Amino acid sequence: MKISVVSPLYRSAPYIDSLYRRCVESIRSIDGAEYEIVLVNDASPDDGVTVAKRIARRDPNVIVVDLARNYGQHRAVMVGLEHASGDLVFAIDADLEDEPEWIVRFYEEMARSGCDVVYGVQTHMKRGAAYRLGRGLFFRTMRVLSGATFRENTVSARLMSRRFVDAVLKFKEREIFIEGIWDMCGFSQMPVNVAKYDRSPTTYTLPRLFSLAINGITSFSTRPLIAIAIMGVAMCIVAFTYTAFIIIDNLLYGNPVEGWSSIMAAVLVIGGLIIFCNGIMAVYLAKVFIEVKQRPSAIIKEVYHAPPRGEAPQESHVAGTNPDRYSAPDAPRPERPETVSLKRLDA
Repeated sequence: MKISVVSPLYRSAPYIDSLYRRCVESIRSIDGAEYEIVLVNDASPDDGVTVAKRIARRDPNVIVVDLARNYGQHRAVMVGLEHASGDLVFAIDADLEDEPEWIVRFYEEMARSGCDVVYGVQTHMKRGAAYRLGRGLFFRTMRVLSGATFRENTVSARLMSRRFVDAVLKFKEREIFIEGIWDMCGFSQMPVNVAKYDRSPTTYTLPRLFSLAINGITSFSTRPLIAIAIMGVAMCIVAFTYTAFIIIDNLLYGNPVEGWSSIMAAVLVIGGLIIFCNGIMAVYLAKVFIEVKQRPSAIIKEVYHAPPRGEAPQESHVAGTNPDRYSAPDAPRPERPETVSLKRLDA
């Protein structure tokens, strides 16, 4: 049995050596388990890729995927899943806020329950009250709008079966909201209570979190569009009713129509609602525009790993799992996807 660890790298150079060592020790403590470490450099501005390649040179079980630019955590995770070949795949952030030792706990829970996914749930959120309030509001909104069962306070770390990972890789959208993909895949998923540590400042700023929320809602729900249609019908009913009232009141009782202020207020409110509704529709239209162009979700600069001991280093191409997502435009398209290149390094 092989367990693959997938971890995106961004501003995580100080933690990579410890992440590698602790992941290897945890997997080796499981009887009969072999390990594979897939580190995806998301164009990190520090020297994380250098540290990762140094580890890959001395360990042929380590693969370093270097992306051409920064694509974000969710796309980096998907790239890592493309390159993971294990029977089980453990996704974890590289900043060590999630503990690599959870691999053992998650594996024991998976073996006990027979589920396909084990994920961590924080017992206590240590960030500020505004962050907790916003996060809770976002997930409650997602549950209402999409009908999905998004769980609050989940962490990035999760252990997944091979068939679950294969199902995840069938999602080909360019605008990726990975927590929604986890939920939409289904299968049996079990939570485990964990304590997460705040070791480094978050890279998710307020505008980035707001953008992620908009992307998540519009990627997995059409209910905002339905709400716009219902709102339009309701406003028409109110408008026709009020117009009929004004006409009848003027014809029967001779009351003139007055109130410039009220008319302007009504015009401004209705105009604001129209612009707001057009904005929602524009977001959906923009997503359609992005998807129909079929651009690659990520471009891989190079993939580094050392050959097994005794083998001569060579340069070749490798196969992945999704021919449309990460391959070069002129690359052949087998059933399992193709990356841009593979550079083998001396052990």
